[in-house]
Amino acid sequence: MDVKYRYSVLVPLIQNNNRLEVIFQLRAKDLNRQPGEISFPGGELEEGESFKEAAIRETMEELNILEENINVIGELDYIVSYYNSTVHAFLGTINGVDVDKINPNKAEVDHIFTVPLDFFLENEPDIYYLDLLIQDSSEFPYNLIPNGRDYNWGRGKHTVHFYQYEDYIIWGYTAKVVKHLMDIIKSH
Repeated sequence: MDVKYRYSVLVPLIQNNNRLEVIFQLRAKDLNRQPGEISFPGGELEEGESFKEAAIRETMEELNILEENINVIGELDYIVSYYNSTVHAFLGTINGVDVDKINPNKAEVDHIFTVPLDFFLENEPDIYYLDLLIQDSSEFPYNLIPNGRDYNWGRGKHTVHFYQYEDYIIWGYTAKVVKHLMDIIKSH
C-alpha cells in the first residue's frame, strides 16, 4: 500500500584470502542519490522485473560482471521505509572472478572493498535512534478527525546501525542488512 519506489540489492559474498568476504561499494561522488556512501549493488526495479532479477541486473551493471558469476542463495528480509519505498535484499556468491580484478562501473561506483564475514560475526554494530515526528500541516483537515489538532499521534523511532571497518563507515540500511544476515548465521 502506498509504495511508490521498489528497490532491490544483492549482498555479494566472495571467497578471498581463503575466507568469505562481503563486497561493498563506495557510490560515485557525483550521483544524485547517496553520493559517496557505502552500499551493496542494487537499484530500482524496471517494468516487469522481479526483485531478484533487479538485484542480479544491478550487480552485473555496477560490478561489471556476468550473470554466470552470480549465484543467488536466497532472499533476506525486506524493509518498507517511511519514505514510501520497499527494499528487498538477496544473498549471493560471486564466483569465477578474482575480487582484485573486478572493475566496477565508474559512473555509479567509485571503488569496491571487501570485509571478512568474520568481522561482522565478531563485532556488533553501534545502534542509534532518530525520532520520527508528525509535523503540523496547514493543509491537513484536522476538523475531520477526533480531537482535531490535539489528536494523539503515535511517535516512532528510526533505528540506524553503524559498523566501522578500517576507514570505512558502513551505516544505515546497508548495516541493517548486514546485522540481519549475522543474526541468521548465528541462529543456525
